[in-house]
Amino acid sequence: MVESARAERISHALVAVRRILGENSLRGVVLTTPGAVAWATGGMNPPIDRTAATDLVWLCVTADHAVIVTTEIEAPRILGEMSPESFGIEVVGVPWWDTAAPARASLRACGLAADEDSSAIGSDGHPALGVDISELLVSARMALCSADIAELRSLGSDAAEAVQDALLSWAPGETDFAIQSRISRSVESRGADCPVLLVGADDRVENFRHPVARGDRAERLVMAVLVARRGGVHVALTRFASVGSPNNTFLAGLAASKRIHGKILDAHVPGAPYGSVLGALETAYAAEGHPGAWREHYQGGPIGYAQREFEISPAQRDSRWWHEPVVAGGAVAWNPSLAGGGKDEDTYIVGENGAHEWVTSAPGWPTAPSSDSSLARPEILIL
Repeated sequence: MVESARAERISHALVAVRRILGENSLRGVVLTTPGAVAWATGGMNPPIDRTAATDLVWLCVTADHAVIVTTEIEAPRILGEMSPESFGIEVVGVPWWDTAAPARASLRACGLAADEDSSAIGSDGHPALGVDISELLVSARMALCSADIAELRSLGSDAAEAVQDALLSWAPGETDFAIQSRISRSVESRGADCPVLLVGADDRVENFRHPVARGDRAERLVMAVLVARRGGVHVALTRFASVGSPNNTFLAGLAASKRIHGKILDAHVPGAPYGSVLGALETAYAAEGHPGAWREHYQGGPIGYAQREFEISPAQRDSRWWHEPVVAGGAVAWNPSLAGGGKDEDTYIVGENGAHEWVTSAPGWPTAPSSDSSLARPEILIL
């Protein structure tokens, strides 16, 4: 990533964190989770343990400075390869074996003495670090800056190409493991990774919502589901390939899922609450003759610095996310599906007046406008 893009991402995030800091009378904010740290550092440090809920790099933010707290193992690499000082960020290393050291160093970086009450510090949920303001932080990071969006566009194209290349070269009789490995190899070769990667085939696609690869041969129908991550940001997509046309139940479910998806996207009016989007989702399922079918599978939602920034159903009207406003420039990845295998998923940047940008697209895949929307949607690849 060029330094100017990272500088824009860091500046955008730190302004948002400091706004939260001021509005909540906090002395400092400590970010510890991979998504929050990636957001506020412009994706500076790829995760060491991709499964960890707590990052090895923490970022402490006050009104006038920012400090990375990490282990003495990682500090030299971050200083030598990431140049955080060029973005106005200091680095403090602590012993890897002292489990309390990161919290102590973080509180010091926020100006607290050892005997002071930590309730003046906010964090993204770490129990040793003051007040949990994770929902405020998630809300703030959903408004992406232009450099975030540029990274999403690039990653979306790379992720779509990875899936397309793997399915275009599928030969019936090949195992789901072989198809999946091609996707993973392609994603990794582009400097990204795969927090979610599912490949299933044939009857398993039609019977299960998550047909994880298990070494079965794919003879007639393949579904590939990918969430890719790079520089902290995520994109999601689903694609199908088939030998000849799939059965009518599958085709009907896929067509209905696409129409539902179109209605969900149509409801993304900047400033409108996400409750109205969920209302449109519920209505769209009913209009297709499947009232309440959203209960059968999670439906997706805003995406960005997590594979979904939050998930909410039409039944969760008491959730704080029900009232969260849709923002222009935010990213969404919805996932409507119906029994029988029909599923539609892609990543979009929300635009003004319904002009949403499809970012998980790439040349070489069949597309067509949905029946009731001008938005292009991917078709089944027929071999």
